[in-house]
Amino acid sequence: MSIKTERLANLLVKEISEIIMTEIKDEDIKFVTITHIDLSSDLSYAKVYFTTLIDDKKEKCIHDLNGAKGFIRNELIKRKIEMRKIPELNFIFDESIEYGNKIEKIIQEIHKEDENIS
Repeated sequence: MSIKTERLANLLVKEISEIIMTEIKDEDIKFVTITHIDLSSDLSYAKVYFTTLIDDKKEKCIHDLNGAKGFIRNELIKRKIEMRKIPELNFIFDESIEYGNKIEKIIQEIHKEDENIS
């Protein structure tokens, strides 16, 4: 990813997070954190990765965010950020944090087993 693309992705993370916090009325979506954005090379498409504090509402958040992507994109247009064209948004649940927690738990269990053997 080029420096310009990375800078624009970081700008979009900030702006989308602010829109979710201040403009969207759905309470389930309020507990969403945008983790990062992958922009296509031509800046026309963005994969928006997010996590949520409420695990049992993950599927609802995916559905609701993708349902609100037109509204969010419209709000980005109104904010006149430094992009000629606002990319199409696709919201995807970020599995990496869950995966990292699972690995950390396994490592802790291995350390406990090592302490019990010693």
